[in-house]
Amino acid sequence: MPVSERLYHADSFLQSFPAAVADVRELSRTEGESAWQIALDRTSFYPTSGGQPYDTGVLRAVSSGGASIEIPVESVEEDEHGQVWHFVRKPLAVGARVEGHIDWPRRFDHMQQHTGQHLLSAVFLRELNAPTVSFHLGDILSTIDLAGGPFAHHSIERVERLCNEIIAEDRGVCMRKVPRAEAESMLAAGELRKLPERSGDIRLIEIDGIDHNACGGTHLHSTGQIGVLLLRGTEKVSRGVRVEFVCGLRAVRTARSDATILSQITAALSAPAADIPAVVERLRAESKTAAKERKRLHEELADYHAARLAVEVPIERNLRIVDRAWKDRDPEYIRVLASRLTKAAPSTILLFSSESGDTAFVILARSLDFNFDCGQIMKDTLAQIGLRGGGSADFAQGEVPVPQLSPLRTSVLAALRSAIAINR
Repeated sequence: MPVSERLYHADSFLQSFPAAVADVRELSRTEGESAWQIALDRTSFYPTSGGQPYDTGVLRAVSSGGASIEIPVESVEEDEHGQVWHFVRKPLAVGARVEGHIDWPRRFDHMQQHTGQHLLSAVFLRELNAPTVSFHLGDILSTIDLAGGPFAHHSIERVERLCNEIIAEDRGVCMRKVPRAEAESMLAAGELRKLPERSGDIRLIEIDGIDHNACGGTHLHSTGQIGVLLLRGTEKVSRGVRVEFVCGLRAVRTARSDATILSQITAALSAPAADIPAVVERLRAESKTAAKERKRLHEELADYHAARLAVEVPIERNLRIVDRAWKDRDPEYIRVLASRLTKAAPSTILLFSSESGDTAFVILARSLDFNFDCGQIMKDTLAQIGLRGGGSADFAQGEVPVPQLSPLRTSVLAALRSAIAINR
């Protein structure tokens, strides 16, 4: 079966087209409902490839009875033979005539992001000698991964400014096909960054005076159609630096969302936008001070609480076992309390637990005048119910689902009594 003629290669702005069904295959069947893939003799639907997602849209046809049929195209993919398959929920007969209609807002958005990526990659290479090693076009943000870096903030800003200057110049973006040999000569001369591993003519996308790139995706006719390019941030990744960006109408939506968020922040903080960084820095400093004070108060409270528990549970026959269960008690406070109690009170063993939602936090600890291993006891009892945990000889902790807390506490107490009997 001949592969589909790819109409978007010649005209990325083609929104509808006539075609014939070349093949149909059932992809899956679940509870009596089937999913199908349809191949057409020609298509303008772009299949996922090269970091660019698939197109969506509809196939319209006329049934044998004369009724109009509209079948949504939910995704498009290319198989190992180069055939383009359209994912649908209804089959069509081989030979049926259809009219394909592309989801144009989605396609145009993808063209803005993809052409913007070509421009951004070219400027990063020219200005910072940072080649692009991968590209991903997401639903909200797009990214390129660059070799090298990190890059100074002023360098990132310069790249963004240069890209938008080129967009304002409305430079031409054109497509042409060249023989493989010519493309290899261009690669050797440094006019191309890379070539696909396939024979035959190579499709090149050229941004006038800026970039040549071998690419099979959909693109705009000029840089002006990108509208605007906005860099959203950078992060270190294993291969270099990942750059997040948005273009065109997506950039407008992003900027509007940012402006709304900023407006909400200024209202909440009762400060103008220009003062927000200083206000946030002040709040951070106050938060750090408050956290230190809260920690100090927790420690003082834990000292008093530990002293009270030592009085409430006296030593009997050289042993004090403090067994307490709480609901919604801060695990960090329980850790501090356990540490204070076992350090201050001799001959003391404690089992603490606190429930929070569906999970319970458990601590087993002892004073230093005992020599059994709390970590091993916790590890063994948790393992009995398929969970993991443990700790040191004098302090151990774990987490369990609340329904398993009571059996775990019973097992820990039984193991404690055995350990105490053996070590006495």
